[in-house]
Amino acid sequence: MSAIRYNDKNIKTSLIANPDKIIRPKLRFFDSLGIGASVLTQSNVLTRSLGKFLVPCFEFLRGIVGTDANLRTAFSNKPSLRGLVQKKLRPAVENLRRHGLLDEAISKLIVLNMGILGMAPNRIAGIFEELEALGLPITDPCFVGCFAQMSGLKRETIRRRVALYQSFGLSQCQVARAFMAQPRILGLSDGNIQRKLHFFRDELKIALPQVIAMPKILTFSVKNILPKCAVLSLLMREGKIQRGINPFGRLGLSAKDFSERCVKKYEKDVPDVVRAYEGKLKFEGFMDQDIEPACRSQALIF
Repeated sequence: MSAIRYNDKNIKTSLIANPDKIIRPKLRFFDSLGIGASVLTQSNVLTRSLGKFLVPCFEFLRGIVGTDANLRTAFSNKPSLRGLVQKKLRPAVENLRRHGLLDEAISKLIVLNMGILGMAPNRIAGIFEELEALGLPITDPCFVGCFAQMSGLKRETIRRRVALYQSFGLSQCQVARAFMAQPRILGLSDGNIQRKLHFFRDELKIALPQVIAMPKILTFSVKNILPKCAVLSLLMREGKIQRGINPFGRLGLSAKDFSERCVKKYEKDVPDVVRAYEGKLKFEGFMDQDIEPACRSQALIF
């Protein structure tokens, strides 16, 4: 097994007291699940009883998520087990079922955020109510992702971040629709949201209603976005992309797909497209491409 460095005082004490009896069996248990040292160093699990908590807890979780691979993903997403009490695990799952979630959806939800099993019943009920008010049915493929994102945030944090988007001139409707399409936009830190909105509006000269209509691009780094924008701007000027349409769906492409569809496809007719993608051509923003996306009327919870 790999050497592990611990910061937790309780773990250090246990290691010094009796590493073979207390720690090594736990390491073997997690090794059997394929959970490595890099994950364990972020966790408090080595302070928990192996027989009384860890084994029954992980066996129960495997029964919910189905496979060891899903179990590893769930634990890696939330390596801390703080808030999880063995006798409350089954009632928490039953609570989700009572609200109408099918077992497949519950499995996906636990993989995304295992901490939901430690949440208070009234908070779980509140999230169901909030998503219902938003107009997102429990059968929608986006429901689980939205639920998982909201469960990881305090209500005041959600409201503050929605207000932050609104402070840039975006409406509640625009933010709500963007959240349903890409829940991670509320998981970005306040500073990250501000930096990216300033970047799109002030540096790229893209209207923010147009940006929020393609919320996936808000989750990308600036280093990922900028060369793509340079390529798209060049192709629009050269008439390869029709003006008056929204070109920003291409920003959501992977690097490989973007290169194939927007660089290699045009490099013979527009040689500079390669230089643009390499960051060798200065990008000065898009021209008159601002498009105000339609906003359907719907109930808002934020």
